[in-house]
Amino acid sequence: MIDTPRTWTRYVAIGDSFTEGMSDADPTHENAYLGWADRLAAHLSQAASEKGESLQYANLAIRGRKLDDVIGRQLELALAMKPDLISMVGGGNDILRPRVDLDAIADRLEEAVVTARATGADVLLATPVDPSEAGLLSPLRTRQAIHSANIFGIAQRHGCAVIDLWSMRALRDWRMWSEDRIHLSPEGHRRVALAALDALGHETDRDDWTPRLPPQDAARRVDQLREHGVWARTHLGPWVHRRLTGRSSGDSIEAKRPTLTPFGPQDLPTA
Repeated sequence: MIDTPRTWTRYVAIGDSFTEGMSDADPTHENAYLGWADRLAAHLSQAASEKGESLQYANLAIRGRKLDDVIGRQLELALAMKPDLISMVGGGNDILRPRVDLDAIADRLEEAVVTARATGADVLLATPVDPSEAGLLSPLRTRQAIHSANIFGIAQRHGCAVIDLWSMRALRDWRMWSEDRIHLSPEGHRRVALAALDALGHETDRDDWTPRLPPQDAARRVDQLREHGVWARTHLGPWVHRRLTGRSSGDSIEAKRPTLTPFGPQDLPTA
């Protein structure tokens, strides 16, 4: 966490579908998404305007991309823009592969952080969400816990901020996720944006984004159990097949905001 809030004016986000913003649909553009990074940029823009500054924002994240792309091509493009803040969230798709070297992922991510910090940019990282209540995905908990510990270690060594998704118990609720249960819902993205703002040292109302949703009634819980089977057939099966065949949902997708452009709350649709 950055204890003293700063005024950032050049923010670049790199990553995969989490940072692209799936499934937080942009009502003004077909097949496009908003997401926590856009929402964070709007908050940072507001903070900058209060100091007489303005924010420029780029988002190079593309769904399905693995760490090689995030800290390779994406990071290279990001650093060429001379940002003063980079959010770097990658490795999640690598960790989901049948075999993974978590130490190697951490080493490569740390090298990227060192490179970014050497330019003078601040870096924002994020842990995975704790999948302990995620049903069929709960066996990933050990991997995600190790990756979270590695993220915190990197951040401590290099002065980075961290979005502590692991501790956000509200995100363990299926209602914070989209129909595919792989990507956050609009409410999930809204809360993560506030968690990111908090990690960057800005004051937030934690009672707004930290509490869990009220418990569901028994009838709705039964309906949700029935939905597990539908979800496995409709979303989980195709998702696993893509990974086993080496394909990605983002193979033909371009970055949604490839260059730094002015951005503010007015650029964030509300309906």
